[in-house]
Amino acid sequence: MENEKYLQDIAEIKNMMNKSSRFLSLSGLSGILAGFYALIGAFLANNIIKYTYDSRYVIVRGKMNSESTENAIKQLFIIAAVVVILSIITGIVLSSTKAKKLGENLWDVSSKRLVVQFSIPLISGGLFALALLYQGYYGLIAPVTLIFYGLACVNASKYTLGDVKYLGLTMIVLGLISTFFVGYGLFFWAIGFGLCHIGYGYVMYRKYDRK
Repeated sequence: MENEKYLQDIAEIKNMMNKSSRFLSLSGLSGILAGFYALIGAFLANNIIKYTYDSRYVIVRGKMNSESTENAIKQLFIIAAVVVILSIITGIVLSSTKAKKLGENLWDVSSKRLVVQFSIPLISGGLFALALLYQGYYGLIAPVTLIFYGLACVNASKYTLGDVKYLGLTMIVLGLISTFFVGYGLFFWAIGFGLCHIGYGYVMYRKYDRK
């Protein structure tokens, strides 16, 4: 009996330490919605690209009319910004709701660490993508965003639910594969940010949110 009580006490202490060092209020439903936002954004972006250019080789090789290119890039940037903003707002709202149910604070030491560790690779990748855009390497933007987002997830997984790491690794693999299929970046972008997010969110919802 004493041994069982000792093991139980150890398990409780370990659980408390884990909660204090990790942000456990991530919402699986927010991942699902972020995936749907990304799919809608990819659909709209594909229509813009089809309307603006005759073939995928035009946008990859940079042989484009400057005026039509500038207008298309502005529209694509707006779509991407809206998808990101909606995903962030949804994540904050749903994670806040989950944190309240669990009796936790949304903004504490663990969530601050999570944001910092997630932001470093993400911001670096965003700046790199902007540099590629400026230099005209349009075909590499999708792979870069997938790879750096994956690195951000892997880096942040140490401070939240460990399942996030597998989403990150999947994104990295997709990004690397897409570098060999330049011109189909939007397709891989839709798979990664769309379908993978939906799948990840569903698993997380079933595993954690329904408890």
